[in-house]
Amino acid sequence: MFTGIVEEIGEVLAVRESAEVVVLTVRGRTVTADAGHGDSIAVNGVCLTVIDPAGSTDGTFTVELVPETLKRSSLSTVAEGARVNLERAVLVTGRLGGHIVQGHVDGVATLLSRTPGERSEELRFSLAPDLARYVVEKGSIAVDGVSLTVAGVTPDSFTVALIPTTLSHTTLGLRQVGDTVNVEDDVVAKYVERLAVGYTGRTGITATVGEEARAQ
Repeated sequence: MFTGIVEEIGEVLAVRESAEVVVLTVRGRTVTADAGHGDSIAVNGVCLTVIDPAGSTDGTFTVELVPETLKRSSLSTVAEGARVNLERAVLVTGRLGGHIVQGHVDGVATLLSRTPGERSEELRFSLAPDLARYVVEKGSIAVDGVSLTVAGVTPDSFTVALIPTTLSHTTLGLRQVGDTVNVEDDVVAKYVERLAVGYTGRTGITATVGEEARAQ
């Protein structure tokens, strides 16, 4: 479980294919400070399992991307040198500074426009129909693992407003129009839909991707 409060921007050092699995080596000195084998780290919002933590030795860790992750997230196109948002799983005693983020990505969106202000910026992203029903104005959404408040929503797009800290401490400050990002809708909305199925007779539950979800 995560909160969408990015701890640091890491760097992808190596991308290696091993059969149908892609192995990433990522540098993140903050998130590896106490990382152990089997721990969960969100990489651009995707919950991944650490298989080879170097910890304080060189600040790197290794994760594996299975076909489902490659199919449903933007990590399928990640390359050496890419900057990525990193967050460790939240401690039970920690603060829920953002919102409940599972690291189970619902889909990929495209950055459509950036509207800069004096210090802040508004970013507009595409919104697939199967994700739109979970997005509401002033609700929560995770974009590349960053917990954000929806500033506006249309049938095919949503807008978020980024404060200076978000622009400088996450990769969203680096994204260009046309770039793809991982999107995770608010899990509460999905549970409400599931519970309401018995009354409405309708369902639209979509598959999500995350290392922990696939492992069970």
